[in-house]
Amino acid sequence: MPEPHPLRTLARRAHRFAEAVAALLLAVIFVGFLIQIVFRYAFNFPVGWTSDLAVAAWLWLVLWGAAFVLKDEDEIRLDLLSSAVGRRARIGMGIVGALAIVVLFAMSLPAAYDYVSFMKVERSSYLKVRFDWMYSIYILFAVAIIARYLWKLAFLLRGREPPSLYGTQDRSAP
Repeated sequence: MPEPHPLRTLARRAHRFAEAVAALLLAVIFVGFLIQIVFRYAFNFPVGWTSDLAVAAWLWLVLWGAAFVLKDEDEIRLDLLSSAVGRRARIGMGIVGALAIVVLFAMSLPAAYDYVSFMKVERSSYLKVRFDWMYSIYILFAVAIIARYLWKLAFLLRGREPPSLYGTQDRSAP
């Protein structure tokens, strides 16, 4: 069996790391939820910090997962139009879509950065975590989406459907 390409090996390792971070965030939410139940109903002593923890972990889990864990072939898409046209038209539609995503996310980055930076003045209610730290995941998410779609666009502009970095992909859609 041939050795996998070093880039594919690196991508698989990075993806496993991203999945581990997502699993850890999910575990934090679950444990915080259990702590909240035990303190509220067993000790009649509700604690608020678990809500702060759950909200922060959920925010990071959703954006981290969308940026680094979710693969293109795992996304749910409405492809009635793209499945009804030929390969060249699908690639053209993919180019238009990828360009739109790159341009719109790139245009939003300065305002998003300003907003996240401004949020340093606010803190969470119980844990007193600065909101700029909490919302900084959005900047990472936006940059990751731009990079993903630039990579996809590079293949589409050459008339090729982008391969999956992880080794599997449904070839029916760009």
